Amino acid sequence: MTDTTPSFAPAAGLARALPFWLSLLLVPLAIAAAGTGGWAVLLMPLCTWVLFSVVDAFAGLNEGNADPGTPDAQLFWYRAITLVWWPLQFLLTFGLIWYAVRADHLGGWEKVGLFFGVGVINGTIGINYSHELMHQKNRVERWLGDLLLAMVFYSHFRSEHLLVHHRYVATPRDPVTARYNEGFHRFFPRVLWQCLRSSFRAEAAMLARRSLPAWHRSNPFWRYLALQAGYVALALLLGGWEGLALLLYSALVAVWQLELVNYVEHYGLTRKHLGDGKYEHVKPRHSWNAAHRASNWLLINLQRHSDHHYKPDRRFPLLQTYGADEAPQLPYGYPVMTVAAMVPPLWRRVMNPRVRAWRRTYYPEITDWAPYRAATNPWPR
Repeated sequence: MTDTTPSFAPAAGLARALPFWLSLLLVPLAIAAAGTGGWAVLLMPLCTWVLFSVVDAFAGLNEGNADPGTPDAQLFWYRAITLVWWPLQFLLTFGLIWYAVRADHLGGWEKVGLFFGVGVINGTIGINYSHELMHQKNRVERWLGDLLLAMVFYSHFRSEHLLVHHRYVATPRDPVTARYNEGFHRFFPRVLWQCLRSSFRAEAAMLARRSLPAWHRSNPFWRYLALQAGYVALALLLGGWEGLALLLYSALVAVWQLELVNYVEHYGLTRKHLGDGKYEHVKPRHSWNAAHRASNWLLINLQRHSDHHYKPDRRFPLLQTYGADEAPQLPYGYPVMTVAAMVPPLWRRVMNPRVRAWRRTYYPEITDWAPYRAATNPWPR
């Protein structure tokens, strides 16, 4: 169903955009948790994982689609949430570092719990918003995306995502595409190393085409390192070694959150190999789709991932959702599915039958799937 009514006019646009602003409520929640201490430090993960899953169960699916031709000028209130998030995350993260190392009422486990929650926020919201920003042509937006990724020491994700993932998604050359039967606990360490390697090789290959060395000053890895070093210095200034440890810990949690989502988004799905190292074009069928209303509010429509890979330049309010005849459907939203991914036997019980059904539906002619799930070198030599 396509909704082509003028729903992005200023007043209507603000009203329709408001649910996507719910993520801002996590900021005062984190501040209250830091001031209260105790079990309140667990409120952030409970809110993002449990509360939105419960609301999903009652809010149901949103299968309506906006007009994909809507101009940017009518999307102001949607774009604004991604533009204001970096200063909010910056103030929250480093303000809590300064506060936590000086707060007598916060014990060691409470600080760990608090910055676990900070990592959940910076991964669930921050990295997700950086993903939206990095896909834009506007230089300010791309810089904001870089600033968000550097705060979790995962700056190379931009290079990997734009130059490798979107090009090789659903093939053995994409490190982020989880192989059939590959558990998350094997996927996570593999993807950390392979993404770093493939992203650097992708940037080096672009420089080589201009007859420049890999370590030329135009390589964005220099910018990545400078931004990350700046955050290290600020954490040390505000909180000493303890402050730096809290920042690094929150970054690890954030990256774990990101890679859990990456694991869910393409698990077991592959593009058909056409021979001579070529694959069919990316289609909606090559990403798992989820139309769950509340978790799409939290994740700014990231769960409409089938359309994101099909049309990567679409801004999040214009991403389309698909029915089961065009794209494979997740049974639950990302909050539930990422928890299931942490328990491999449960994950396989839920998802493997769906992958096999997907194969029968779209590729009945393929009888040997072994070459498609081989964890081969993700970047050609």
